[in-house]
Amino acid sequence: MVNADEIAKLCYDWFNQLPRRGKPEPGREWTLLAAVVKITRCAKSGTVDKEVVSMGTGTKCIGQMSMSPSGDILNDSHAEVIARRGCIRYLIQELRRAVSGGGDSAVFCMADQKGKWRLQSGVSFLFFTSHTPCGDASIIPMTDSKAQPCPPVPSVKGHGGTSIGGKRKADEPNQGGNTKIPCLVEQETGETRLEDKEDTKQPYFLLSSKSGNLSKSHLPETAVETVSQASAQLEIKTTFPSDTGLHLPVPDIHRTGAKCVPSGPADPLQAGVGYHSTGVLRVKPGRGEPTLSLSCSDKLARWAVLGFQGALLSHYLQEALYFTTVVVGKCPYSEEVMQRAMVTRCSHVSHLPAGFSLCPPVLLQSSLEFPFSQAQIKLRHQAGHGRISPCGAAISWCNVTDEPLDVTANGYKHGITKKALGTPKARSLLCKLELFHSFLSLVSATDPSALPDSLRRKELQTYWDYKQASQTYQQAWQQLRSQAFPLWPRSNRDLLLFH
Repeated sequence: MVNADEIAKLCYDWFNQLPRRGKPEPGREWTLLAAVVKITRCAKSGTVDKEVVSMGTGTKCIGQMSMSPSGDILNDSHAEVIARRGCIRYLIQELRRAVSGGGDSAVFCMADQKGKWRLQSGVSFLFFTSHTPCGDASIIPMTDSKAQPCPPVPSVKGHGGTSIGGKRKADEPNQGGNTKIPCLVEQETGETRLEDKEDTKQPYFLLSSKSGNLSKSHLPETAVETVSQASAQLEIKTTFPSDTGLHLPVPDIHRTGAKCVPSGPADPLQAGVGYHSTGVLRVKPGRGEPTLSLSCSDKLARWAVLGFQGALLSHYLQEALYFTTVVVGKCPYSEEVMQRAMVTRCSHVSHLPAGFSLCPPVLLQSSLEFPFSQAQIKLRHQAGHGRISPCGAAISWCNVTDEPLDVTANGYKHGITKKALGTPKARSLLCKLELFHSFLSLVSATDPSALPDSLRRKELQTYWDYKQASQTYQQAWQQLRSQAFPLWPRSNRDLLLFH
């Protein structure tokens, strides 16, 4: 049995050993951490070895208008995505060692089918994230005011249409008592920069025992609204007159900045637990414009059916690779909600092709909190040290020989100049183009007689061609899409035709 605290400590310690570049500014910036841990069980000795093979930090995404048809921009820099893409680099290296014939890979061995490989006996992979993934897994009952992975969507409007939860001016948090009137500015037009918002405590509505559970559209005009601001958190209380003087709290939920996909039903935006729809696909908030990046909850659910190896590596693998366990750090957490987000939504999917199956991971939570979590930074923040904000950089580290560390910002190499944009120097090693080139180097290193049948087609040229040629993966994806995620946005082919 995996010990959740042991895994969390292993990942936090590994993060501490990374170079300073790209890490949050202590006491002011926060970020999220995710990692892939390789578990190796030796049957003879009974030992269990745990090794971090990929690690990522980050909270940002680029908008759909910034996406590149050349595949040279990293679209999604959330920690979970960074960690998984770094793991792809690691797997490509291990497959290259396997196909070289030297038997050097500690991960793969030859499978039954020609040109195919499988995991070594006793090898498995575990996924760690310091916070519940954004999207459906973060919509959980509220029992405290701890930070959330994605800042919340704009709060409900009060009676008369006045916005209660508009974007708050970026003042430094108070270090004493409450102020009765928070400083508010008008909400930005278009897509509000939700990832930069600090409002993490959601509206908590108080109803009289006679009021019942009212939605925002039924708030009585005699309701009295009070607003308090403390520790950089905005709290809204709506109190209704009561003859008895007794006010009963209506349960609320933690909210997510990830929005329902445009083609699907919208959130009800009702007071309390009726604010969000649950079990639906969501896209992440961008920097002022919509994104096409699905929430991390949705991506983890997809990986639990299709595997985390992706379409390209499926050419070489006889069976998809699944995370056997998902460990979450200390944060607001509900195993029932995690089960809903990652497992239940896909539990009815059937008729998957050979090599694919429903592989729900074991879900665990650690009691150890990431020192750079939003909640921890707020606790340690001191007046005069600037506003609390998410770290703009994303760090990738993976266990590869060549350039294991990759630090990015806004989809490009961290610190790159405008003059270098569009050149190889500006590209993240995790962008589609770089991973595609790494995969092509694996194909070139494979003896032609040992190539999988799906890679023997001469017409394969573009990234799109190679993905589509992975037929069993595409069949599995079609089953998952049609049975569980019919509203999953389809990739624009014009963005995948690079060489």
